[in-house]
This record gives sequence, structure tokens and C-alpha cells, in this order.
Amino acid sequence: MSSIESYLSAQISAAKSITDNVYDGIVYVAHSLSETAKYEVLKPLLPSITAYSEIHKDIENTTTLIVVDRDVVPSRKLIFAGTGPVNRDHDDVRRFGIAARNGMKLALKTGMKAPLILTLPHKKYPQAELVSALGVMHELYIPLNVREEKKTKTLVKLVKALDASFTVCRDIGDSDPQRMSPPYVAEYVTNAFNGTNISTRIISDVTEIEREFPLMAAVNRASNNIRDHQARLIWLEYNPEGPCNETIMLVGKGVTIDTGGADLKTGGNMFGMCRDKYGAAVVAGIFKALEILKPKHVKFCGYMCMVRNSIGSNSYTCDEIIRSRSGKRIAIYNTDAEGRITMLDPLTNMVELAKLEKKPRLFTLATLTGHCILSYGYMAAAIDNGPARVDHTAETIRDWGDVFGQPVEVSRLHWEDFDFHEAESEAADIRQSNTLPSVRTLRGHQGPAAFLLKGSRLDEHGCDS
Repeated sequence: MSSIESYLSAQISAAKSITDNVYDGIVYVAHSLSETAKYEVLKPLLPSITAYSEIHKDIENTTTLIVVDRDVVPSRKLIFAGTGPVNRDHDDVRRFGIAARNGMKLALKTGMKAPLILTLPHKKYPQAELVSALGVMHELYIPLNVREEKKTKTLVKLVKALDASFTVCRDIGDSDPQRMSPPYVAEYVTNAFNGTNISTRIISDVTEIEREFPLMAAVNRASNNIRDHQARLIWLEYNPEGPCNETIMLVGKGVTIDTGGADLKTGGNMFGMCRDKYGAAVVAGIFKALEILKPKHVKFCGYMCMVRNSIGSNSYTCDEIIRSRSGKRIAIYNTDAEGRITMLDPLTNMVELAKLEKKPRLFTLATLTGHCILSYGYMAAAIDNGPARVDHTAETIRDWGDVFGQPVEVSRLHWEDFDFHEAESEAADIRQSNTLPSVRTLRGHQGPAAFLLKGSRLDEHGCDS
């Protein structure tokens, strides 16, 4: 069993005094000099910062090393990490995280090994301290391959949980397609949760995957002749102590490298596609946080759908018609639209299991699609089906994202998205896509959501059911 500490970017503890010589410097994340005077614990820093601001008028917008008296900070090193403006309509709490990262970068350059992180509170951003702490930890993250070569109690626990969660997520999501091929992702996840309150189950048998999850099997077909590239379906489950009132069911896309398949990515567009497994990586990260936080009354279960979309003599191709787990016949148009069909059969299984759960809520998580990036940049999109819209699920996710500096945009489904996936021949029930990239397709990230609803028969459990 791996300890939580092994997943942390650095040791974390709550400080009792800014003059404690266990710390070799201070990183002070702040949005205002005048506000600093309102807090007794911060007042000793103010004379040095104010004096420096006389010769550096833009201090609140920059990251600066200030030499202070030894009786204030034993190491004499104070880094003022200014957030810049935070009160405009378009500002958000991420400015604290960015300032903290910049402050930590400078701290490392000055030789600090054990800095004390201080954050000036802001009534508009109640999670500013947490976001700052996570910004610091993000800067300290060491990639998995490099590691192999070489406030309060509540806040500390939350920072530890989220940092460990992000480490697991990045280890899987960022690692190269060989280090984190499907079998090695399964091995990593097994080790990460061994002996914990998270149960795991790995489906690795090629024949079983072909029988139970035929679309996922089709995507991985060209990779089956190489043992290290064979698909894995990873099940994760968290059961709370005491009564359970709700079940969260997650399905994550885990394409370890997306070549595009027979519809090959060209012109350098394949580069970076080892990160097409980040949906599944996020699922694993969520369960690492659950392991530590142990929420009550809510059960979680998740699928990580790990495949490799290779090109080869046994690749799946356009014009194939594949019968899915739900019985729907899927017409393949574009092998580079592999993510949605990788998730479809596991999602169908979740729909089956949901009938036995209390108040089930189903979510898919995926790097799906390039159209989403064109629409929203590097921000996630949340899309509700009918019942989720009634519950304002996407809006709730968006609002909590704002609190923690993780922006989420809300997209909506319309009947055109469902009509788009109607089959064009009687031989099939649904068409997977069209022959164009998502970035050249109208409503190119809303359509895949409609496809998943139709293909899994989740659309049969709408507000009218």
C-alpha cells in the first residue's frame, strides 16, 4: 500500500508563526498592501514591503524578492507575489493560484527548500488560500518518469487530498504512451489503491472485452497483437460508511495515444495525443481524493476505458457497422472519432447498473473534442441531459468551478444534435460521426454527447420516462 505522502509534491503542514526558523523563507500571495495592515499576523511584514514599494510602484502586479530584518523572517527572504487586480468583473480566484506559482518559481531560484506560504484573505474569494496552496504544489510537481529515475487541519487535509489527486491524474494523463499504455495504467491504479478503501477490478481478457464491450474492442483491434498495447477496462468503487443516499457513476475516456486510426492524423496533428487519456486520468484522481476525504452518504463508481487507437492491418475502418452493448447498430464514419465509441459500452453498462442504485447520477469525462477547445479554449464544457438540466447540474459544476479557480462553461443539447446522429441507411440505427474533424463540424462537441445518450439508451430515461 502506497502512503498518501508518496503522492504529494512536498510535505505539508499548518504554520503557527511566521518567525518559526523551520521555514527558510516566506512566499506572500497578496492583492493589496493596504489590506495587509488589517491582519495582526501579517503586520510585521508591512514595513519592509511598504519601503520596497516606494522604489517599485508596480509591486502589486509583480513577483519580487525583498530582504527583511532577521527578527521578522529568520532567513531574511520574503517573496511578495502580487496577484494584480482581482476586483474587476472578469477577474477570478485563479489570479491567486497564478501568483502563488510565480512566487514558488522565484522561491526555488533563491534556494528555498521549506517556504512558508501566506495568502492575504479576500472576501470575494473564500477559497483563495486553498487555490494558492494548490498553485504552489503544482509548481513542485515532479513527473512520474523523473521520480522513477530519481490553515487548519481541514485545509491541510484538503490540500493533501487534492494534491495527491492531481498527482495521480497527471501521472496517468501526462505520461508517454509506452509508460502509461493500458496495462501499465491498470498496474499503476492497482498499486495506487492497494490496501485502501477503494476497490478495483481490471478487465483484461481480449475475448471478454470483445463480447461485453464490442465498440471499445473495435478501437483497440489494431493493437491486440502487442501485449503491452492491449485494452484494459478499470473499475473503481468507493462505498461510504453508514447509509448511502446517492450514487455518482463516472466513465472516463482513456486513449493512451490517438493516431487517428485508419483516418490517420497527419501534418503533426498526432503530437500530444498521449494526453487523450485525461478523462480516465481524472476519474482516477477523483478516487484518490475520495480515499483521503471519505465523504459520507455518497457512493462512487467509475470506469477507466483504456485503449490505444493504432493504425494497422486489423484497424477498424469507416463503413463498418458494429452492434453495441445496448443492441444499437453503430455505423462508423470516422476512426478518429474513437473516444465516444470507446466510452459507449461502459456507459451502457453503467445505465444497467444505475437501475440498482440510489439516486444515480451518470457522468462521462473526456478530452472530447477539438471543437470544445475552439469554443472555450482550455476550459471544460459541461452538458446536461434533460433530468440533469432540471437539477441544474452543469450550472452547479460551473459555479463550484468558479469558487476553486477551475472554469467550466455550460453547453446545451438541442434536437439538432440528436438528429445529426440518425443513421443514413437501414443497416444501422445510429451514425457515429461524419467524415470531417470536429473542428469543421457544426456543434462539434455537443453532438458526441447526444450520440452517447442515444447509443447507451440513456435517452430512454429522460424527463418523460
